[in-house]
Amino acid sequence: MRLDANPAYLALKKIACHAKHERMLDYFNQDDRRVAHFSIQAPHVYGDYSKNLISSTTKSLLIELAQNADIKNKITDLFSGKELNKSEGRPALHTALRALTKPLLRAKDSSIHSEVTDALTAMKRTIEKLHSGAWLGSSGKPVTQLVSIGIGGSYLGPKTVIEGLRHFHKDGVETYFISNIDGSDASNVLAKLDPERCLFLVQSKSFTTLETLENARACISWLKQKLGDDCDISKHLAAVSSNTPKAVEFGVAEEHIFPMWDWVGGRYSLWSAIGFPIAFQLGFDNFIALLAGAEDMDEHFYSADIADNLPLMLALVGIWNRSFIGHASIAVIPYDHQLRFLPEHLQQLDMESNGKTTDYDGNQISYASGPLLFGGAGTNGQHAYHQLFHQGRGAVPIDFIIAKQSPYPVRDNHAHLLGNCLAQSQALMVGKSKQDAFKELVELGMSEQDAHAIAPHKAIKGNKPNNILMVDKFTPHSVGALIALYEHKVFAQGQIWGINSFDQWGVELGKVLEKELFPLLKGNSDAGFNKLDPSTASLIKKLRS
Repeated sequence: MRLDANPAYLALKKIACHAKHERMLDYFNQDDRRVAHFSIQAPHVYGDYSKNLISSTTKSLLIELAQNADIKNKITDLFSGKELNKSEGRPALHTALRALTKPLLRAKDSSIHSEVTDALTAMKRTIEKLHSGAWLGSSGKPVTQLVSIGIGGSYLGPKTVIEGLRHFHKDGVETYFISNIDGSDASNVLAKLDPERCLFLVQSKSFTTLETLENARACISWLKQKLGDDCDISKHLAAVSSNTPKAVEFGVAEEHIFPMWDWVGGRYSLWSAIGFPIAFQLGFDNFIALLAGAEDMDEHFYSADIADNLPLMLALVGIWNRSFIGHASIAVIPYDHQLRFLPEHLQQLDMESNGKTTDYDGNQISYASGPLLFGGAGTNGQHAYHQLFHQGRGAVPIDFIIAKQSPYPVRDNHAHLLGNCLAQSQALMVGKSKQDAFKELVELGMSEQDAHAIAPHKAIKGNKPNNILMVDKFTPHSVGALIALYEHKVFAQGQIWGINSFDQWGVELGKVLEKELFPLLKGNSDAGFNKLDPSTASLIKKLRS
């Protein structure tokens, strides 16, 4: 069902016209238990969404919107393995990758669970071989460095987890990532490596991804340059792919190839062997703990009623802010420096999933769907883009992410960190009136004439929506649950918007065009220039000159 065909749609549109002129603080004055009514404790993650322009009536209508979209049955379809990715004819079964202890969450096809557990067993065996020093490079020295070569989901998810859980890193091993085809990426990583002790993990489902294969070839050339043309390259290569013949042809030993399945999208793949770098750097037990945390959130999403379901309610809040109030973007700001890469991962998860204007049946939609997502670590962002949050026109809904405890007890830093986050959340809602700004300036000794001139510049409108997501501390369990929370939020929004969250045809067009432009840039051929638009043709000629 499309959003604009939902029976609750018009009622919400009407309410939104009035809500834009209401004040959040009035909601709190009208309901002294608003925080309790607009917050949920999910496994490992507490969510407070009370600072949104959502009244109790609006909340009831949003729940009705989800019910009308048959969202609970759609959730069942997701977990069971129904073909939800219609345009590519496949299910989206990333949840099956972590359904290790709860049979209710497993796909109907029992062979899928067997394949997943077999892959985990192979991963564990290889990780133990690496950590024990039994995997030897071509010169006989133990491998201690892993270089993950991949892009998109093969890079962003593992990078986010490894950096976010740096306090769980194993001693004696190092993990690096090469993703960008820009030569500086590979060059800077290779400069840090010991060629006798490094293993390159090539991550590509099809084993045809241009950036990944070009970078892998560059790494192999570097190895041969350092170790000699006669070195055994296979002792420095592993792969994650569904195309085993291609990987073997590339030089990867078949026993070092881990499976990938077409029912797992790249942006949902960190739970699979794509997460091999996580297991290598954090230890296999911590990788399993990451899966367990996600599985806990899966069970919550699968079983909880809509009003008590944190991913679902955050999805509805997001739909309200995007499709009814009209906010075009969302910021995700973890107040944890190690989680600074989380917004990048969520950019792909959210915008690649729901950045679409076509419904399931191929028709154009008339309402706004996926928002632009950006963000970074607090408190750094306070000294960059928060100015726009507070005094810019319009509003940017924000998810603030915090932990009660820090693994780094440096003086009072963590209390200051939390204080800054809560102050931002509070200021966005309450703001500061021009009258209060004037009074404050006068009390500081400024003349009334000057205070009148300065007060408008210090006035802050407030009434800006934001959520707080809180964990006890960042661990494999809580980070797994947090990422799964966002996956389910994105899925639920796609279902209610009536769009397919699991394809990405917009990404494919650029890949096709690059293949046509590459020979022109190399100067190997002039054929095709007459088919180019004037701007592109002119730029290529300048680049060739």
